Amino acid sequence: NDNYYLLTLAAIAEEIKHRKVERKTEVILAVGLPLSSFGREKQGFREYLLRKEQPVRFLYESELYEITIKDVKLFPQGYSALALHPEYLKNEPSVLLVDIGGWTVDLMRLDNAVPNAATCRSLELGVIRCIDETAEQVRRNTGLSVTETQIERVLRGESCSMAEEARRIIQESGRKYIERILSAVTESGFDLRAVPTVFMGGGSAILKRHVTAQDAICRPVFIEDVHANATGYERIVEQMWAR
Repeated sequence: NDNYYLLTLAAIAEEIKHRKVERKTEVILAVGLPLSSFGREKQGFREYLLRKEQPVRFLYESELYEITIKDVKLFPQGYSALALHPEYLKNEPSVLLVDIGGWTVDLMRLDNAVPNAATCRSLELGVIRCIDETAEQVRRNTGLSVTETQIERVLRGESCSMAEEARRIIQESGRKYIERILSAVTESGFDLRAVPTVFMGGGSAILKRHVTAQDAICRPVFIEDVHANATGYERIVEQMWAR
């Protein structure tokens, strides 16, 4: 539907305000898709964002914007973020990337720093599912309706005032969620002990609390910046533009 498109226009308006440029301007969008569906969906996604009705005129916070989307550059999620951290790939023949997003956990193995498309998997184990299940469990056991933000803070190990029983349930739910992810990754055919694993996305901070190299479960590296993919897309387009 149009929800993502409308949010994209709002994001463009925010970028224009942040950069203090004219509200009538040209834009190049740098966006991403999971590598598992990249080839199948990239053309449709590009057409969805690069619409025929140009320029796009819209009101945002009572200000009129006139945007001409000149081009849409598409990149694979995860791999673009790794482009900012070549040190994680240096001298490693194989690296596993685990991108823990809101709805899915996307897996991709890189061999000699090149994505191996045959290894891409997308698991429906995103953080939103964990948060929803945790909120329901807290409500069922304690009668409390904790918020998503409260759950996220507890899962990340940050301070948050709440009943101790609710906190215990959230922490236990977080441990079980990480166990489900690691089990699902193994069931997908990846040996976490044999190959260095880069965890990124919103769920990486949760996983970092429960998994360390000393556990001998895997050889983890963490990219905790939730904007890593977007930053990677932008950096790549800037390099393309410079050339």
